[in-house]
Amino acid sequence: MAFKRILLKLSGEALMGNVGYGIDPAFVEDVCRQIKGVKNLGVEIGIVVGGGNIFRGMKAEKQGMERATADYMGMIATLMNALTLQERFEKIGIPVCIQSAINIEKVAEPYDRRKAIQNLVDGKVVIFACGTGNPYFTTDTAAALRAVEINAEALLKATKVDGVYDCDPVTNKDALFFSSITYMDVINKNLGVMDLTAITLCMENNLPIIVFNLQGKDNMKKVVQGKRVGTTVRR
Repeated sequence: MAFKRILLKLSGEALMGNVGYGIDPAFVEDVCRQIKGVKNLGVEIGIVVGGGNIFRGMKAEKQGMERATADYMGMIATLMNALTLQERFEKIGIPVCIQSAINIEKVAEPYDRRKAIQNLVDGKVVIFACGTGNPYFTTDTAAALRAVEINAEALLKATKVDGVYDCDPVTNKDALFFSSITYMDVINKNLGVMDLTAITLCMENNLPIIVFNLQGKDNMKKVVQGKRVGTTVRR
């Protein structure tokens, strides 16, 4: 394997599948089975999941809600998605635990870096919920932070496109695809791979980011096997 331990960033939007809002059970099943296939290769997997399929704090702020309150609501939405993933993992025989940056001990363990690493070593998938636990930070930043904290060898960002382009490939058929790009080029070109805080944190810790299409057949498995899939962001 190219990587022994990874952090997978799943957007909340990804869990919508084709239903347009909320959670698509069929798509969640597919994602969890992909992750099971990667885990069966001996890879340790942490997951940070977003909540945009349920609630988006930044959108609520634009509609007049106070930003910190909106962000906390968004964090709770990520926990709902984490519980969905946990339930599906358990049904397909994958040991899993949720660690939450906001203490809701009835449904998730409080975040503990040492315990998270031990759970990974013990063969569990660890889902990190509620972002960083602080408003004004995105789940992209939470993914970069948790990846660094657990000593992940790569941050995998699952998307609905094949990787990083110079503009939106959905609306522009002439969009230029990058198979590899530097952190600084991502920042200077304002490519929107992840927010600035997340990119900077990865750059400072020399953590590669691999952006790939989650819907491509066996793409996640190909990434951890070191095959050329998607876009790699590195120095």
